[in-house]
Amino acid sequence: MSTSYRIGLVGKPSVGKSSFFNAATMNDVPEGAYPFTTIDPSVGEAYVRVDCAAPEFDEVCTPNVGYCDDGTRFVPTKLVDVAGLIPGAHEGAGLGNQFLTDLNETDVLVHVVDFSGTTDAEGEPTEDHDPREDIDFLEEELDQWYLGILEKGIERYESGYTTEDDAIEEELAEQMSAFKTNEDEIKRLIRRVDIGFDPAEWDDDDELRLAREIRKETKPMVIAANKMDTPEAQANYEEITADPEYDHLTIVPCSAHAEKALKSADQSGVVDYRPGDPDFEISEARSASSNRTQSDDTGDISDEQEQGLEQIRDFLKEYGATGVQAALETALFDVLGVTPVFPGGANGLGNERGEVLPDCYLIPPNSTAEDFAYSLHSDIGDGFLHAIDCRSNRQLGKDYEVEPRDVIEVVTTN
Repeated sequence: MSTSYRIGLVGKPSVGKSSFFNAATMNDVPEGAYPFTTIDPSVGEAYVRVDCAAPEFDEVCTPNVGYCDDGTRFVPTKLVDVAGLIPGAHEGAGLGNQFLTDLNETDVLVHVVDFSGTTDAEGEPTEDHDPREDIDFLEEELDQWYLGILEKGIERYESGYTTEDDAIEEELAEQMSAFKTNEDEIKRLIRRVDIGFDPAEWDDDDELRLAREIRKETKPMVIAANKMDTPEAQANYEEITADPEYDHLTIVPCSAHAEKALKSADQSGVVDYRPGDPDFEISEARSASSNRTQSDDTGDISDEQEQGLEQIRDFLKEYGATGVQAALETALFDVLGVTPVFPGGANGLGNERGEVLPDCYLIPPNSTAEDFAYSLHSDIGDGFLHAIDCRSNRQLGKDYEVEPRDVIEVVTTN
């Protein structure tokens, strides 16, 4: 069980977005656990890793959803493949309106960019394309989308629909409420761009800067620097990560192709690989260099395939992982600040059915113990008395700020 966060996957054609989506949403679940399900054609179930708390209590967890592998809990989250990114999307070009609607239903974006520079602005094969153009293109499309909505709020404010007592931040917060913003956040962002609170004094550049700040705050983004298994991509990565113009973005080196290959090989029994790990093992029984009988050929790999796997291993040694898991987890945990927390019991982690830590909730940053109670169920929140830290048996008040991997029992009248 977890709060329903949605990670939006965006990118132009041929950059590896589909490979990323397919690799991230493959069925990694061991037999007997909950299977992967496609929620609709553009939404799949991916997983983020959380260190399981059960071993600290000398227990073995029994997850209701997701799975646990040697102390690492794989917690499901939704990955949305947002299709239709083309120039002019903010004006409704192509699938622009649907693209923006789908995108706005996500909490954070992972923008897959071909860092090898071998696809042009339309996704056609080319050479020496600067990945910065793709990064800039998406940000500019989103900025223009936000600007159009912001301008409607300014027009409404200046048209006399509001009273003298209404502040511009109130009008803009209402106009842009679909972006899950509020009056306090709008006020803070107006102060950040330092344009004052009288829109009559704002010029076009002021409005664009404010729209950009609201976009960055409400639709944060991680860059998946894909195809990093090429020298061209590695050179571009070094250059772009050193460019202060992109300091506001987190850029994760990535090879979606490597992740897909490893997961496929793992499912075939060719390798032993856990998503996000820095290495894998080739099964001796499957190695082309091992002794085998004719009847054992299913799943064996050729010298060429084994060489390909060793090239992937070199990539893992260089970057620590394929980057697919890292991009998802960076988006949720680092950029959004999502907090994983386990409901437990001070007198034992098992529930009435004997399940041990069956759930791991992903809840918003800065959530309190009372907020956590409400995430369990509204009735539990309404009847909240106090919480208990299952590690220390310490009683926690409603204002206690939940920390990552807390194991908490909620005491309620309901």
